[in-house]
Amino acid sequence: MGAERRAAGRPDADYPAFARLDGRHPFRDAVPEASVLYRARRRHDGQVAWFNFALAREMGLVPHGHPDRLNLTLERAILRTFCLVIVNEWDLAHGTRVDPRDLLPHPYMATRYLQLQHPGRRGTTSGDGRGIWNGALTHRGVTWDVSSNGTGVTRLCPATAETGRFLRTANRVASYGCGTAALEDGLAAALMSEAFHRNGIATERVLAVIALADGFAIVVRAARNLLRPAHFFAPLKQGNARWLRGVAEHWLAREEANGTLAPPPGGRSGYRRLAEAVAVRFGRTAAVFEREYVFCWLAWDGDNVLADGGIIDYGSVRQFGLYHRAYRFDDGPRWSTTLPEQRRMARLIVQTFAQARDFLLTGRRPPRSALARDPVLRLFDRTFSTWRDRLLLRNAGFPPGTVEILLRREPALVRRFDRAHGYFERARSARGPVPVPDGLTWNAIFSTRDLLRELPRHYLEAPRPVPLRTFLRLGLSTYAGREDRRPTRVRRERAAAFQQALLGLVRAAARHTGVAFQEVLLELARRSARINRFARLTGDGAVWAARKLLRLRRRLPSEQFHALIERFVDDQVLVPERRPRARAAAPEAPDVRRALTRLLAAVESNRHGL
Repeated sequence: MGAERRAAGRPDADYPAFARLDGRHPFRDAVPEASVLYRARRRHDGQVAWFNFALAREMGLVPHGHPDRLNLTLERAILRTFCLVIVNEWDLAHGTRVDPRDLLPHPYMATRYLQLQHPGRRGTTSGDGRGIWNGALTHRGVTWDVSSNGTGVTRLCPATAETGRFLRTANRVASYGCGTAALEDGLAAALMSEAFHRNGIATERVLAVIALADGFAIVVRAARNLLRPAHFFAPLKQGNARWLRGVAEHWLAREEANGTLAPPPGGRSGYRRLAEAVAVRFGRTAAVFEREYVFCWLAWDGDNVLADGGIIDYGSVRQFGLYHRAYRFDDGPRWSTTLPEQRRMARLIVQTFAQARDFLLTGRRPPRSALARDPVLRLFDRTFSTWRDRLLLRNAGFPPGTVEILLRREPALVRRFDRAHGYFERARSARGPVPVPDGLTWNAIFSTRDLLRELPRHYLEAPRPVPLRTFLRLGLSTYAGREDRRPTRVRRERAAAFQQALLGLVRAAARHTGVAFQEVLLELARRSARINRFARLTGDGAVWAARKLLRLRRRLPSEQFHALIERFVDDQVLVPERRPRARAAAPEAPDVRRALTRLLAAVESNRHGL
């Protein structure tokens, strides 16, 4: 891999921004009780498996025109900054020897936050169990938080709370107390998070994946604000107003500085704006999760999501190919929420923020149940409903301007289409619940995405509903058995309602925009083919793609490996307004073309999965 790299220079001189990620972070200083500090030492057994050049340019870690190519100096800067392991309580108790030259000068923080799997459910023992925060970095007026997981087990892991003892990093005693990360999981998270980001779904992003000699990995993640709702809820449940105020002030200051939250109008309480901002963001997030089939295991503790509604911690995140509404993840002592239950959990998060708002404003903490009719919940409901309808019309292929016209002028027709669409989206296999490797599901039998992609093509030939047998052939998924494929009277009626509502929306769009019906339909077919494309990334597809990438990594030069991942993610940008700009017509290596074809085949074979 060294042949294409130039001779090594000095990382501090060539890539100086990395040196600012040394463990120091303003959150640690502003809210000391919100973290546990650890000294760390460098590891010398790491290799950069993947580096997110696009994100690194946004953050100012590499120059704007830097090619997507590792060189020895850059790799050394990445490893010096991120290839580390904490010196934890087990190490101190057992006198683990550390070369003084490897011991880093500043401590790193593991933050405290609420996690429901911990005893007491008050956040006294929970938080970052296998990760630390590397620091914060400001570039062009935007501040980024950077954290890493796989850097050693901390005292905040569930296993320490359950066993009452500190654990050695990489132990085999407890899966939630090993302090390690898997290389395959890191690559899968990189694929999913970049695909989500480029499609406009809020998420943290993977900055780097470092492969370690022992088979594990360090996964470096970045976002503009890495605080979770759970960071607020730990001090709330403990009745610690000073701690909660520090978290709230830090979050508000960061959002204002980054331009994602407007400064308060004259004299308006920031705490009220905090609750309102969370209501709007989680209303949108819940709608996105429901329409895009994103399983994030939302719970009211707000552990698996950022306070801006962004996705975090891809260990339990999936994007389903169908509306597998009964899937539950088996986490040992408890089962996860389902896709439709995530809306209720998002609403509970907003309700808990209303409780935090009142606690900060009055010094009294009302019961959460007393806030069941709080105005921020109505704001959440309105936002959810609007975004849910907006995404339905977008997924049907209507362009943004037309979507807004239809929402404003044809609400009854939109509701009709939503009801008809929902019948097929929710239909489940006659086989009933079935076990899957990580839980339990009840398979969906229709792909409404396939219907939305294929029906406009038929209407271009003849603008009338297709027969039921054609409708079923287009829409039935790979999970449909013989009983599921029967052309019943109810299905004939529902298929007619679906198509009449869709064609009615096309006619309404033509009428309101002054564009000919055929042209509206042509645009719908073009956009829907991209949005609902056949080879669409799912959680299963990302896992299989990551496994193939692990094998390819040893055969492809670094530059080709990075080009392969970039091409793969570009291929999954499905929102027409977000399509990547055309690349320069440079010749593509045959190995990259062949590898991309194999990756997309893995995605296609898992397109209806979990």
